[in-house]
Amino acid sequence: MTTLRFILGDQLSSDISALSDCNKQTDIVMLAEVMSEANYVKHHKKKIAFLFSAMRHFAEQLAQDGYRVNYVKIDDNHNTNTLETEINRAIKLLNINQLIFTEPGEWRVLSMMQSFQKNQDISVEIRGDNRFLCSGLEFKTWLEGKKKIPRMEQFYHMMRQKHHILMNQDGTPVGGAWNYDKENRKPFDKKSTIPKRIFHKKSAIVKQVLELVEQKFPNHFGQLLPFHYATTHQQAWLELEHFIYECLPYFGDYQDAMLAGEPYLYHSLISSYLNAGLLQPLEICLMAQQAYYDGVAPLNCVEGFIRQILGWREFVRCIYWHLMPDYANHNFFETNRPLPQLYWTGQTKMNCLSEAVQHTIQHAYSHHIQRLMVTGNFALIAGLDVKQVQEWYLAVYSDAYEWVEMPNTLGMALYGDGGVVASKPYASSGQYIHKMSNFCNNCFYNPKEMIGEKACPFNALYWDFIVRNEQKIGKNQRMTMMYKVWGKFSDIKKQQIREQANKHFTALENNII
Repeated sequence: MTTLRFILGDQLSSDISALSDCNKQTDIVMLAEVMSEANYVKHHKKKIAFLFSAMRHFAEQLAQDGYRVNYVKIDDNHNTNTLETEINRAIKLLNINQLIFTEPGEWRVLSMMQSFQKNQDISVEIRGDNRFLCSGLEFKTWLEGKKKIPRMEQFYHMMRQKHHILMNQDGTPVGGAWNYDKENRKPFDKKSTIPKRIFHKKSAIVKQVLELVEQKFPNHFGQLLPFHYATTHQQAWLELEHFIYECLPYFGDYQDAMLAGEPYLYHSLISSYLNAGLLQPLEICLMAQQAYYDGVAPLNCVEGFIRQILGWREFVRCIYWHLMPDYANHNFFETNRPLPQLYWTGQTKMNCLSEAVQHTIQHAYSHHIQRLMVTGNFALIAGLDVKQVQEWYLAVYSDAYEWVEMPNTLGMALYGDGGVVASKPYASSGQYIHKMSNFCNNCFYNPKEMIGEKACPFNALYWDFIVRNEQKIGKNQRMTMMYKVWGKFSDIKKQQIREQANKHFTALENNII
């Protein structure tokens, strides 16, 4: 019996379940670069270059460790350019009679894996992904007896207790509170110094991949150079250490802040490495926890960071697998406005959107508050098509896979699931962006104006969103105050706001906003 152990491009961990009990003398480990995975959405050039480089380095390391590796490059002459056909080709060429997978991060890929189970001549095993800290079965068990899916905060408490992260011996949270989010909402202090980020020396593999991506994906979104990504476990670990010791001490205070020309501030850049398997979630949480115990970083910073990994990341993955495939078809507000060109070009008079999109074009990255409260917020209040918005988020960020992108975009940013993930729509006027950033300083629009040529589009569009969706969210307790405020506006003011919103919609359709 010859076993083929297939590893996806986001499963680059030597501890992945598909490799456990591997017989290095007889089993074959396979990785494949295929066109269908690179362009089912037009992934950012940097994302493709990062993954291909990391895959090639990982395959090289496996070979050095004694594994038999079958690696298919995208420019190989016989590459059939889909995962399914490449696996079938390997089955025939290598006389495979057993397939072992680790479950993927996307429903469509799981369907592909399951299709092999119909082949009576092949034994197929799909193993759980042991890189995550909560399995689908554990999540389902946790939900038993609950009328609906609880909020992430309750899940986060359970995960803290399970893994004993920032917990006292008596079962209480360190510091006396579970969550220090109220301390993590400061606008940027101009006196603070922003640390420089690591630029890794390019290996021969990386250089070769960069040339390849430029040749094969010239029309894909984003700038390929400069390329600064870690592409090995060792380099990713350096990124983690740099974040823990240089950025984490300030991360909490300024995690919601935004600053023109500064895409990173104090945020970690490890999500791409974590989601691809180069780093593991528990080792990250333990390292951050130790930073608190060693006095390197304060509790609000450490807890806020750990919550993103142990709480939010695990929660959205469980939501995805628990509710798919129906979850993908949710569209609570029934939105259908086409995604405007500015999301691809960054060309708009709205400085906040231009900054966020330009960061994305240049780095395949934008930190979470820009994703939620700038690009996401605008998509929400402008009523953009939820499918097109999700496709954009999946394409442009190097850390995006459907399991993490869909609940964050559909559920959190767009409230498209009707409240499964978020307790209210994360909609706001221009005042929030003005408070938390300096984007408005050099903007054509004025965040303090509602009506007129210089009026910030976020303002009228926010109120238009509130009014047109009253039947759907008017009874949401967290939205009651805003409907009371709207009710106090004069009829003339209400009419002016709706007319101003229509002007913004017209400008959006004509790409002149």
